[in-house]
Amino acid sequence: MIDWLARNRIVVGVVAIVLVLAAGVFYVVAELRDQADAATRPGQPVATGLTFIDNAGGQNLVSTMDASGNRKPGSLKCLRVYTAGGTTVCLRLSLPGAYEAAVFDSTGKQVRTIQLPGTPSRARVSASGKIVSWTVFVTGDSYLAPGGFSTRTGVLDLRTDTFIESLESFSMTIEGVPDKRQNENYWGVTVADDDNTFYATLGSGDKTWLVKGDLKARSMVTVRQSAECPSLSPDQTRVAYKKRGGKLGSWQLFVLDLASGKETLLPDSDGVDDQAAWLDNSTLAYAKVRDGQATIFESRSDGSGDPRELVVGASSPGPAATVPSGT
Repeated sequence: MIDWLARNRIVVGVVAIVLVLAAGVFYVVAELRDQADAATRPGQPVATGLTFIDNAGGQNLVSTMDASGNRKPGSLKCLRVYTAGGTTVCLRLSLPGAYEAAVFDSTGKQVRTIQLPGTPSRARVSASGKIVSWTVFVTGDSYLAPGGFSTRTGVLDLRTDTFIESLESFSMTIEGVPDKRQNENYWGVTVADDDNTFYATLGSGDKTWLVKGDLKARSMVTVRQSAECPSLSPDQTRVAYKKRGGKLGSWQLFVLDLASGKETLLPDSDGVDDQAAWLDNSTLAYAKVRDGQATIFESRSDGSGDPRELVVGASSPGPAATVPSGT
């Protein structure tokens, strides 16, 4: 009698375990199916198409969205990504706690890998695909405390395989005065069509400047104060950047006309913390956190109209491109 009861208890226990495991498997499968459905669910129409990182489920898959809003998930995993001129730069984990910049050509072949000294922050490729740049946080801090963090910005010239480890090696002229101060940080490079002229951010103490640089001469000069994470328009006439001044001193997105010096505020961009990307000469895409999730928005560069939500749970927007497969 006792053996019979013991056997029954064992059977009941095994059945209970099987049911729990089955429920767990069902839940996981359902979650994966929901994530897959979300990844391919059409979004809002976008100006000319979009490349972005889908953060759903922590997968960080580089994905695309066409002009009709149809999404296509990829297999390449990145923390920051940008594609132009057939070249893709992917900032990603290489080992636990270590990062690298992986560069791919138009065929999807990985042509260069460079170890990064910190956490990925910004990534850019020139329109020709020849100049690749990135910024990392060396200490893992953020932009929230100017002068209280350390960045490293590198540049790779694929034409000559020249690697500039840090812009800190360039000469710097601040407001007309040659400068040799030690506490300087640079971030957010954007390169002109000549593959030599570039813009970036200089941060020193409690001030930031938009700087204009020359890659060949390895020199930079300040253009104006209070501008961060610049992005040069495709027609080379304007620079978009963020600066403080919104509600509670939050960052807002502005567009500067380089010829006239006129600055235009993009409405409802409060809270942006991104290097905006030009989708075409009249449209910008950028990411900011809303309701606890990184969300990509689209805005007219002339400041007209309200921003439109494009993708929820996504970051690192860029113009439409062919993305290499994961490697």
